[in-house]
Amino acid sequence: MSTDAVAETVLRSNAGHDTVIGDAHPFAIIGERINPTGRKKLAEELKHGNYDTVKSDALAQVAAGARVLDLNAGIPGFDEVAMLSEMVKIVNDLVDIPICIDSSTPEALEAAVPLAGGKVLINSVTAEQHSMDRLLPLVAAHGAAVIGMANDEDGISMDPDVRFACAAKVVENAEKHGIAREDVIIDPLAMPIGAAPDAGTAMVRTIARIRGELGVNLSCGASNISFGMPGRHEIDASFLTIMIANGMNTAITNPLHRPVKKAILAADLLLGHDDFGAEWIKDHRAEVEAAKLEAANA
Repeated sequence: MSTDAVAETVLRSNAGHDTVIGDAHPFAIIGERINPTGRKKLAEELKHGNYDTVKSDALAQVAAGARVLDLNAGIPGFDEVAMLSEMVKIVNDLVDIPICIDSSTPEALEAAVPLAGGKVLINSVTAEQHSMDRLLPLVAAHGAAVIGMANDEDGISMDPDVRFACAAKVVENAEKHGIAREDVIIDPLAMPIGAAPDAGTAMVRTIARIRGELGVNLSCGASNISFGMPGRHEIDASFLTIMIANGMNTAITNPLHRPVKKAILAADLLLGHDDFGAEWIKDHRAEVEAAKLEAANA
């Protein structure tokens, strides 16, 4: 299939607030903070049934511009099914933006997705047949959208053609389950630039094929690109600028990192998604006022 148009993906919060992902809309930040991986304090809190950091991170990310919140409760040896379900209920009661339910455990997704309401984003299904067979019926049954990963049983390839084939397999299998093309978002897989010098260029080439031939929206875990490198926030910011310019329209990232947030706002401005610079000016004024307040309290 060859297509010039990329369909819009519409997500909906439990209270009815829509986030639209597509070329005609500002870049959609999926807030990454509610994830215990690499966060010892959050992991310890979750082990003891404490969701205080979940609540504060949800509010802070929405205030910083996240339009979707990623929820992950994966802690080895603990009850992910119960923790993820509780996260969904707490965040739904606290904020009015859509959620992305993030798990590699099918049982956790099967328990949490029905609790979400609205139209959720499920993260994720790979091009491995067992993953598609288990999870795509869940996506279809709940009218959800899904992130499809561009890898299969052979692992992650750096060859854009191999990644494209995996992406096409996910899209084709989704359609067999009655999932509309606009409800599939492909993750071309950002890899650490310190280990793979072609990580950035492979993403650009993969994005071009996916957009041109599959006509679906694209996302990624943006911070993967800088793993193991110094100055990670600046690398992530530059990476996202390049990806946005090449057609990526959403990503799992941290809106609380100022270089990242400013890069996204600048890209929106320059690509015509921020009329008269309203969002850029609003953010700049808030930054100036915060600096003034900090100086006054010093």
